[in-house]
Amino acid sequence: MAAIEFRGVTKRYGESVVLRDFSLSVEPGERIAMIGRSGCGKTTVLKMVNALLSPDEGQVLVNGENVLQTNQILLRRQIGYVIQNVGLFPHLNIEKNIAYVPSLSRAWPKPQRQQEVARLLALVGLEGNMAKRYPSELSGGQKQRVGIARALAAQPKILLMDEPFGAVDEITRRSLQEELLRLSGELSLTVLFVTHDIREAMKIGSRVLVMDAGEISQLASPEEILQSPANAFVRELVCGI
Repeated sequence: MAAIEFRGVTKRYGESVVLRDFSLSVEPGERIAMIGRSGCGKTTVLKMVNALLSPDEGQVLVNGENVLQTNQILLRRQIGYVIQNVGLFPHLNIEKNIAYVPSLSRAWPKPQRQQEVARLLALVGLEGNMAKRYPSELSGGQKQRVGIARALAAQPKILLMDEPFGAVDEITRRSLQEELLRLSGELSLTVLFVTHDIREAMKIGSRVLVMDAGEISQLASPEEILQSPANAFVRELVCGI
């Protein structure tokens, strides 16, 4: 069974068609890196997986279930979501930020919360003493790591990432990319990763999805994308690599 499946999905905003008859099947443990021009529908695809947006036509399924016919609160708690500006709560320390979703369901009593936060911080390469700091006391790269730790707190099998490393310097970005690859293998995560950087897409994706005007231009392994670009748009993307 596919972890994520789009079946003939179309999405419109007024007269503008953002996705057109979009179909995609993502197997458990796959990393799909999505790349394309701004406005081509990448973020819309992500938001449909956790039912933040609904299709006008077609269906979106997670683990075989239509996301519009499930308990969407439970659905979102089972899917990690990481965005570029992290979205940490500035008035909460790092421990409370990471524990926020499990605390909603009272899954972590306080002693367990401290243990789990320490485990997650170590998992993303941060020291345990970070737990008592506040977001304003962290660097950009540290905030991104905390954002990933928070997304992993509910032990999701699916991780949605919308340009998560776009606001950090190149050295930190490479480090975070390596961390993601390690974590996805260790935890058997299914990852949908949006980026504007073709090199990042080639590094992160077990398959790369090139989008243009709400449609799939090519979906293939990084090697196949490089060796056999499907059209002029894909060729232009990879020509600088």
